[in-house]
Amino acid sequence: MKKKKKPLLWIASLLMLLVVAAGIYIYSMIMTPFSLSETTYIYIDSQKNYEKVVDQLQEKAALPSEKIFRLLAERMNYPNRVKTGRYAIRDGMTMPEVIRLLRSGNQTPADITFNNIRTTENLAGRLSQQLMVDSITLLNALKKTTVAKKYGFNEATFLSMFIPNTYEVYWDTSIDNLLNRMKREYDAFWNESRKDKAEKLGLTPVEVSILASIVEEEATYADEYPVVAGLYLNRLNRGMRLEADPTVKFAVGDFSLRRILYRHLEVESPYNTYKNSGLPPGPIRIPSIRAIDGTLSPQQHNYLFMCAKDDLSGRHDFAATHAEHARNARAYQQALNKRGIY
Repeated sequence: MKKKKKPLLWIASLLMLLVVAAGIYIYSMIMTPFSLSETTYIYIDSQKNYEKVVDQLQEKAALPSEKIFRLLAERMNYPNRVKTGRYAIRDGMTMPEVIRLLRSGNQTPADITFNNIRTTENLAGRLSQQLMVDSITLLNALKKTTVAKKYGFNEATFLSMFIPNTYEVYWDTSIDNLLNRMKREYDAFWNESRKDKAEKLGLTPVEVSILASIVEEEATYADEYPVVAGLYLNRLNRGMRLEADPTVKFAVGDFSLRRILYRHLEVESPYNTYKNSGLPPGPIRIPSIRAIDGTLSPQQHNYLFMCAKDDLSGRHDFAATHAEHARNARAYQQALNKRGIY
């Protein structure tokens, strides 16, 4: 009997050693930290697809063991508790820590930026590239009259509410939350100092944004913003039409035009300031903060006319009389002809 027990004891001991070894291995894999040279981010969209989460972790962070991660995730009930968001996976984190992070919904905010935006379509596209929001859904909201009215704007002026800057928001923020945030930033931007400056110019904040959008489209260099703003204000105060080429480009729908022809000036549009007096109904782009501040602090001068310099540098010649402007315009037209720009 004793001889029979010895093999059984050896087998039992061997099995126990195997179990202990397996347990040690599994524990070591569970506690093996991610080895990352820099923080990586996992994005979980509205589909909350668990398999895509695992794929991202494997691709971006190289899971110490996908099999053990799946077993651990099942044990922690994560597949049934997937939450949207942008999550930071940092060097040294373990798989249990990552699962607890993802399961908690404790996401890391994202920085969104938007500048050089000309149209509502551009804005919706730019934001959708940086957020979970669908571009078409956002575009529909931005073009909805009731939405614009809710924030104190109309469809034409709604872009004025968006002040180009860098903002920290959650990647899965809703459209309502995004628009509410932009309105708070707009209200903070238009502080008493800026409002006072606008009032002294006889303009509302929205009208300043409209004028600043024209100024920025007209002037390639920021140091010309106050000069150009002063010129347009001179024309407005004298009851003259702005006759701003950028508004014609906007009306035609072609910002690439290098040369404005008479047929372009005849386009029927409320944005064509060659045919309509005063400011257009809305901004022709989202003006930058620098353009807005340049418009709020216009240079005092007697200029009424401007024309691009004949060196095609992007700078302008300014004139107080039509005769002087005509000479500048001829020089510019000759420069275009010489370079074959039609």
